[in-house]
Amino acid sequence: MTTIRPTRREFVIGAGAVLAAPAVVRAQSEIGEVRIAKQFGISYLPLMIMEDLKLVEKHAAKAGLPSVKTSWLQFAGGAPINDALISGSLEFAGGGVGPMIVLWARTKGALNVRGAASLNSLPLYLNTINPNIKTLADYTDKDRIGLPAVRVSIQAITLQMACEKAFGVGKHDKLDSITVSMSHPDAMAAMLSGKSEINSHFGSPPFQNQQLLDSRVHRVLSNYEVLGGPCSFNFMWTTEKVRTQNPKVYRAFLDALAEAQAIITKDKVQAADIYMRMEKGAPSKDFVMSLLNDPQHEFTSVPKNTMKYAEFMARTGTIKVQPADWKEMYFPEMHALQGS
Repeated sequence: MTTIRPTRREFVIGAGAVLAAPAVVRAQSEIGEVRIAKQFGISYLPLMIMEDLKLVEKHAAKAGLPSVKTSWLQFAGGAPINDALISGSLEFAGGGVGPMIVLWARTKGALNVRGAASLNSLPLYLNTINPNIKTLADYTDKDRIGLPAVRVSIQAITLQMACEKAFGVGKHDKLDSITVSMSHPDAMAAMLSGKSEINSHFGSPPFQNQQLLDSRVHRVLSNYEVLGGPCSFNFMWTTEKVRTQNPKVYRAFLDALAEAQAIITKDKVQAADIYMRMEKGAPSKDFVMSLLNDPQHEFTSVPKNTMKYAEFMARTGTIKVQPADWKEMYFPEMHALQGS
């Protein structure tokens, strides 16, 4: 069957029509396929569990939608995910808080993209193989930092926040010129080769942890140090249209995510087995278990420290509108949580 994708303009107009005529939306049947974006690494373990155990299908069937199926699409960064969501090629986007906030600000009053839930709260490390780099001040024009997307990924935004602390207000973009957009696997391979201009990687688990097993690699900083405590790394977000037109599917997705996160908390062995099965080239099970048992690694739907990112991004011009509070960036299902 041929699927006709709406153009960007048609999708925006369609979203406006939904908001103008909610009675029509309620009369329509819900979607039969849920397309979900994910990226690389153990931070996406809840989505891997949802895929492996078919949890979205399970909860959709409980809601009276037995024919719903899911398609899981792999991306290397938040920018192409946002493009896919805007074009109508995705129902749920998964990525870092930076791309989510960018799209929230860009679509406010139109598509009205908001966060559906957090996936986790995890430390992110800026690692390097260059022995001369101890702090951000040691970076030169000869160095290169691999990260998922320059200027908009959570790693890029965190690096800017760290630069502002290190070099002063107005200097947040001091190291932007030496950052390079790369997937985590590619950035890790380039850095560890010792032959690439990429000698640093602002990554995520498990890549950053694997790197530190190499005696040549050391950590320069972490996001927890920059923000002064734990902060959410990955989120799921979607459009108001998807949520409004598909209330049962939307609820099934949230229930499936909650079940997956509960499995990670209560049965780490099962979670590790699923990760080993789903992620090609995964390290040893003992290594995976060490990550799941790390007290800093929390798989939770609660948003943490997202307002610090939004305030910084608004002040530095990455987004043109600042939310009044964290709840403005999330759909109502998250508002009862003790987020920040």
